[in-house]
Amino acid sequence: MEYRAIVMGCSAGGFDALETVLRKIDRDFQIPIAVVQHVSPDFQNNIACLLNSRVDINIKEAEEKEKLCRGNVYIAPRDYHLLVEDDETFSLSMEPHVNFSRPSVDPLFESAADVYRESLIGIILTGSNHDGSEGLKRIKKLGGMSIVQNPDTAYAFEMPRAAIETAGADYILELDEVSEFLNGIVKGR
Repeated sequence: MEYRAIVMGCSAGGFDALETVLRKIDRDFQIPIAVVQHVSPDFQNNIACLLNSRVDINIKEAEEKEKLCRGNVYIAPRDYHLLVEDDETFSLSMEPHVNFSRPSVDPLFESAADVYRESLIGIILTGSNHDGSEGLKRIKKLGGMSIVQNPDTAYAFEMPRAAIETAGADYILELDEVSEFLNGIVKGR
């Protein structure tokens, strides 16, 4: 199976989890990754800039109508839902909060599932609510792969546990296993 996109969601403890995963992604990684990290609208730092200074892969904040390109990690801007359109570009939405959050994981996962279907990988990392579980369920329903961080070792277990209970998981991995697994997929292992 050739995967064309990866979507990833996290909340409490998410910045450290993202750094752990993205730090070990190969520099020549060829699948675009879109990320929703719950952040307060008052948060003044740019997560993409912070992560970009700590990892080798290119990380940027997603922009309206931007095409998903290989080798990039896109972070949802604060206070906007991040969606994937049929033409494989992003759209930013100010629609109401979903699961008490904007950005929310579910809108990204559901829109990406509709576009990429079986060539999508959805990943739920640490977090303290159930956001992402319905989106991961849609990814699986349309033939995509689901990966969930082991809730027993996550900083906050609620998001991973809800994802497993609602959607099931093709793989339950320790945080430090996620990047190795993704690198293996790209290399055909």
